Amino acid sequence: MQSASYSVKKGATYWFTGLSGAGKSTLSEALKKTLDVEVGDSHKVFILDGDVIREGLNKGLTFSAEDRAENIRRISEVSKLFNMAGQIVFVAFISPYSKDRDFAKELHAKAGLSFFECHISASLEVCEGRDVKGLYAKARAGVIPKFTGISDPYEAPTNPDLNVNTGEMTIPQATAFVIKHMND
Repeated sequence: MQSASYSVKKGATYWFTGLSGAGKSTLSEALKKTLDVEVGDSHKVFILDGDVIREGLNKGLTFSAEDRAENIRRISEVSKLFNMAGQIVFVAFISPYSKDRDFAKELHAKAGLSFFECHISASLEVCEGRDVKGLYAKARAGVIPKFTGISDPYEAPTNPDLNVNTGEMTIPQATAFVIKHMND
């Protein structure tokens, strides 16, 4: 007898894009924790986190526009494979350029897979206030070149499937908001 509230019938990618410190990873982790319990299976939801992926699969890529595009191309392919295996994937990457996010969306569409671009938004001030690594201060001091939102552009989605304003929502509210979208 299954005690789960609902099940995962097919894979989908929820692509979380936003500035560093917007809450992409935190929200992904909260969603996975909630869904693991609700679905009754800790293997149906997977998180692809930008910081983690850059330490392994995408190690050696820089923050140039070309390497950022390659970073997103690779993770788009990986998330597609997870979806084909029937998993829900939360991709937590800054992914600052719309053309790269469009590539990910098109790749999933060509494979007949669900893809949702989610702008995890918070003001620059909120993001800087959450910056436990001191990255924004280093970027403002010129120590980190090409830092998204400071010395490199961030192209916010113009028409995202979801806009989750983590500057105004708590993580439990944001989690409920995304799960509501998943159930609609």
